[in-house]
Amino acid sequence: MLVREERKRPPTWQACKEGVRRRWTLPFHAIEWGFDWMAYVLSQWAFLEVLEYLGIFSVLVAVIFYFAESGDRRKQKHYQAWQVINTAQGKGGSGGRIEALQELNEDHQPLVGLDASDAFLQGIQLSGANLLRCNLQSTDLRDSHLAGANLEFANLRSANFRSGDLRRARLVNADLEDADLVGADLAGSDLTGASLKNADLRNINIAGINWREIQSIQDANIYGVRNPPDGFLPWALEHGARSAPGGPE
Repeated sequence: MLVREERKRPPTWQACKEGVRRRWTLPFHAIEWGFDWMAYVLSQWAFLEVLEYLGIFSVLVAVIFYFAESGDRRKQKHYQAWQVINTAQGKGGSGGRIEALQELNEDHQPLVGLDASDAFLQGIQLSGANLLRCNLQSTDLRDSHLAGANLEFANLRSANFRSGDLRRARLVNADLEDADLVGADLAGSDLTGASLKNADLRNINIAGINWREIQSIQDANIYGVRNPPDGFLPWALEHGARSAPGGPE
């Protein structure tokens, strides 16, 4: 709140001079006395008070407009992120896609139908992302964080998920043929209808996975899988999986 105090009328020059003890300081007292009178006269102008109030009001208006336009700024940020992703489509490397995808996911934007095949997305943080029907074929996703992500109907052929976090991921009807999942954590994930044909599943954690309706596990390597649910290993071997220290043949 703006508080204005009424300025007292300065003394006359004669009264001011009488209070000066050292004559050599008189010029300085004269300057100070002149400024006191100038400040006093200006303090009587209502126009200056109005300008002061307008200055405060302009700051308030700027704050209101800043918050009012926050939605437009966010839309512009998302548009630029998608531009980065689409421009790099079909190219190797990251091309700025890691930061762009993480930014979109942090703002809870769906990534449905994303095409990032052959991209380098190692270590990407996309926990809880909606990646329905995405194309991540041959994508490098080592050490990625996809816990709770929706990868239903995703094309994950030949993708590299080594040491990745896929806990509670929804992999329903996902195509994981030839995928590298060595050391990945799939605890609690749903693999209903998923194809794991020729996938490298060595040392993965499959505690509590939904596995009974896996579409195919033919030639997948299940050597050293951790925390397998009851009945999984015999079922997998019966349906064409193998258990060998080496990678897929």
